[in-house]
Amino acid sequence: GIGLALVKDLVALHGGTVAVHSAGLGRGSEFEVRLPMVDGAPAATPAPVAEASAAQSLRILVVDDNRDAAQSLAFLLQIAGHETHLAHDGLEAVAAAAQLRPEVILLDIGLPKIDGYEAARRIREQQDGNNGLMLVALTGWGQEEDRRRSTQAGFDAHLVKPVETGALMRMLAAHRLSSR
Repeated sequence: GIGLALVKDLVALHGGTVAVHSAGLGRGSEFEVRLPMVDGAPAATPAPVAEASAAQSLRILVVDDNRDAAQSLAFLLQIAGHETHLAHDGLEAVAAAAQLRPEVILLDIGLPKIDGYEAARRIREQQDGNNGLMLVALTGWGQEEDRRRSTQAGFDAHLVKPVETGALMRMLAAHRLSSR
């Protein structure tokens, strides 16, 4: 799922690889992570990513009823220096958006209580228009009808899971540049 995709992207950022092996159904799986070694004396410890990019940080609300997926994505965004918050259903997303006033919301469509389309409409209403908010559908639903409905609900973009991390980071960087 999304966890393995995130691990693969994080390991690739460090010049490594991830491999998965299994002897078959019911026999378990083996995950192998290979990272390159650095020759010579250890380098000075770099500043944490969050501190290094605090001026570029975005306040991001991640909304997904799959708690593991939401936490994994939030962790990846924190490593990139962003402030993250979580919600796990549509009503919680609307309340969190009102309280936090995030700059970006990554919102799943298939949510309990109210779906992502209705949550997006309510968030747009309470935001009095756009106000610099980028609302991104991050969903497993990628048909043309799904994309049309997300546009009608007020989403700025529609990404299908598992999202390619580089594409998401480029989208966030472009938003940061255009809103500051």
